[in-house]
Amino acid sequence: MATLTKAQATIAKAKNRFRVINSGRRFGKTVLAVEEIKGKALYHNDCRVVYIAPTYQQARDIAWQMLVKELKPITVGKPNESRLELTVNNLKGGTSIIQLRGWEAVETLRGQHFDFIVIDEVAMMRNFWVNWQEVLRPTLTDTRGEAMFISTPRGFNHFFDLFNLQDEDKEFKSFHFTSYDNPHIPADEIDKAKDQMTEDRFAQEYMADFRKTEGLVYKEFNRDKHVTKKTEENINETILGIDFGYTNPATIIPIGIDRDNHYWIKEEWYKTKQTTDQIAEQANLYKASKVYPDPAEPDRIQILKREGLNVREVSKDIVAGVDHVRELFKQNRIHIHPDCKNLIYELETYRYPEKKPEKNGEEKPVKDNDHALDALRYALYTTKPVIEQPRDEYWEQNGTHFVDG
Repeated sequence: MATLTKAQATIAKAKNRFRVINSGRRFGKTVLAVEEIKGKALYHNDCRVVYIAPTYQQARDIAWQMLVKELKPITVGKPNESRLELTVNNLKGGTSIIQLRGWEAVETLRGQHFDFIVIDEVAMMRNFWVNWQEVLRPTLTDTRGEAMFISTPRGFNHFFDLFNLQDEDKEFKSFHFTSYDNPHIPADEIDKAKDQMTEDRFAQEYMADFRKTEGLVYKEFNRDKHVTKKTEENINETILGIDFGYTNPATIIPIGIDRDNHYWIKEEWYKTKQTTDQIAEQANLYKASKVYPDPAEPDRIQILKREGLNVREVSKDIVAGVDHVRELFKQNRIHIHPDCKNLIYELETYRYPEKKPEKNGEEKPVKDNDHALDALRYALYTTKPVIEQPRDEYWEQNGTHFVDG
């Protein structure tokens, strides 16, 4: 067994069922994960363990070779190199099974059972809450299994919410360590990285500090301003934005509009493996006056109409739509309930590409982490209510002088 650092040992000694580790680069999280997996496999009879990295290749590169090498003396048969699985003899006289998977194949774990799950680089996992709640969490029910979540931050996304879950659920315990907490990494090397990086990038990558992601599309969005448990009773109408999906999540965003043209989003519907009929059935439950679906899916739109939904035409202008929603955030007209975790996650991760467009080209966001945001944009941009302007500004823009009286 490897000798753990003081920081790693602190985490290993914790008895909480769900441990969340927010750490800087080179902290030693892979070593910790491997030691935890080895301990569970060796000391628990018939134990089933799964390690999940962002991709299959990363699972192979990060932990597979280390596990195969260190568990070789007690491995039963030959490790399955294609499936990244190995069976080992444990100290209770039985065997344990260790699997490694990529997040892109997390659905293959549905219906299995595990005693211990390690999810590495959680901040990079797309559709995290859907897959954790619908696929992975149920696999721990029969065994009362445990989980370890490890990551370096990536803005204020789902990992930020997960890290703070300890405040409302006693089964969770969070830990924060920086790259400096690994005594095997010379401090002066980290200092050099600090000199060569932007302040925000260094704070995120080495100090494990939650910072806004660089290049965000909706940089006007602010949790303190726009996320609230407050509800508005005087809603004039409810509209829906719909983004179709199947392998990717289908999303419905119900939006209540009050008399002052403020938008209240108190819930979201965000699910994979949903047919258009199921989407229509869910949409009808909201009793919305108007529905704004993805305009790129005309066949599916016809199904919504057939099911009695008042479908309206939606603009395909992404840039103008994004600008409109950004302006609404600036004016503090959008209010989102904290239960809308996927919408909030997308707002805090949706970004522009690092490479700027060609001269005079429109800058469009990266097509990623955008299902709820597309649904939001379809509804808000197409609705486009008139927002009153100060009288002087209005007349100036329309080339007319206002004369009182």
